[in-house]
Amino acid sequence: MTAVTNHLLEIKQFGQSIWMDNLTRDLIQSGDLKNLIETRGLRGLTSNPAIFEKAIAGNKIYDADIEAGIKAGKPLLEIYESLIFDDIRNACDIFRQVYDESGGLDGYVSIEVPPDIAHSTERTIEEARRYYQQIGRENVMIKIPGTSAGLPAVEQVISEGINVNVTLLFSVQSYINTAWAYIRGLEKRVENSHQDISKLASVASFFLSRIDSNIDGKIDAKTKAGVPEQNVRARLEAIKGKVAIANAKIAYQEYKKIIQDDRWKALSAKGANVQRLLWASTGTKNPNYSDVMYVDELVGPDTVNTLPPSTIEACADHCNVDNRLETGVEEAYTLIESLKDVDIDINLDEVMDELLTDGIEKFVQPYQSLMQSLQEKVDRLATV
Repeated sequence: MTAVTNHLLEIKQFGQSIWMDNLTRDLIQSGDLKNLIETRGLRGLTSNPAIFEKAIAGNKIYDADIEAGIKAGKPLLEIYESLIFDDIRNACDIFRQVYDESGGLDGYVSIEVPPDIAHSTERTIEEARRYYQQIGRENVMIKIPGTSAGLPAVEQVISEGINVNVTLLFSVQSYINTAWAYIRGLEKRVENSHQDISKLASVASFFLSRIDSNIDGKIDAKTKAGVPEQNVRARLEAIKGKVAIANAKIAYQEYKKIIQDDRWKALSAKGANVQRLLWASTGTKNPNYSDVMYVDELVGPDTVNTLPPSTIEACADHCNVDNRLETGVEEAYTLIESLKDVDIDINLDEVMDELLTDGIEKFVQPYQSLMQSLQEKVDRLATV
C-alpha cells in the first residue's frame, strides 16, 4: 500500500495521532513494529493485561527468559514483570525517534499497573512509581484506571513527574474528573517543587464500542420483550450504534471548556501540555456497523485514537478522513438527552457504572489467567 492510498496518514493533518492497541515480543523482534511506524504512521502504543496474556501464553519466544528467571530463583511475579518490562523498554526505544521528533507529544508506550489494585489509591501510587522507575524510559506512560481510588493516584503521580494514561473512562463526568485530577497534579508540582512541567504528558482514555454493545443489548431486550408502538420501536432502533460517538463528541466539548479555564491557562503559560482525549475500544464489535466508524467520526485536533491491528489495516484501506469531531454536536446532546424519555428509558449513569465494573474485571481475569498459565509454564520448564 502506498502513502497515497494509506488513509491513516491523512489523520495526522487534522491534529490526531494514531496509536496501536497491541504489543508482543514477536512484533518487536521481527521489525514489524518499526515497519508499522514507518508505513502506517503509528505515533504510540498501548498495552493491557489482556494483551499480555495473548502475547505470553503459549508463545515459546519468552521461554528462554522464563528459564533464566527460574535458574535465578525469581518468584513468579518477578519473572512476569521481567518479561513485560523488557517488552515495554524495547517498544519505548523503537518509538524514541517519534518521541524526540514530536517534542514529547507522541512516541509513548503505555503499561497498566496491576488491575487487581484498581480500588486502592496507595497501592496504585506505589506501583506507578515502581513501574516508572524500573522501566526507566522517558516515553513510558503508566496506565491508571479512572476509578474513585485511581484519580487521587493520578493527581499524585503527575505531581511527581510521571506520565499517565488514565484508562477505563466511560462517562463524560469521569472524563471531567480526570482532566481536573491532571490539572491538580500539575499545580501541585509547580507549587511544591517549582519543577518543569513541560515534559509531562497524559491522555484520558475514553472507551467507545463497549458503550454501544451495552446499550444495543438493552434495546434488543426491550424490543424482544414487546414494543407495540411502531414509532417507539423505530426510535429505539435509531439509537443503536450512535451513543458512544455522541458521548465522545460531548466529552470533547468539555475538553474545550477546560482548556479555556483560567487555572489551565496559568499552567499552559508555564509550558504544560494538554491532556489529550484518547479514543479507546475502537474495534467495531457489531458486524452490521462500519469497521472504521469509531475512527471516521472522531477525527479532530488534540486527540489520539488507539486502534487494534485489524482496525489499523481497515482504516489504512478505506477510512473516509475528515474533521468530524465537532459536527453533529447538537444532535449528540439531543440523542443523549433522549435516553431519559419514557419510551426509551435507558439510564446512562447505570450503563457507565456497569461498564466500569465490567472493564476492571476484563483486565483482572486475563491478568489472573496469565499468572496461572505462567505458573504452569514455570512448573513445566523447571523440570526440563
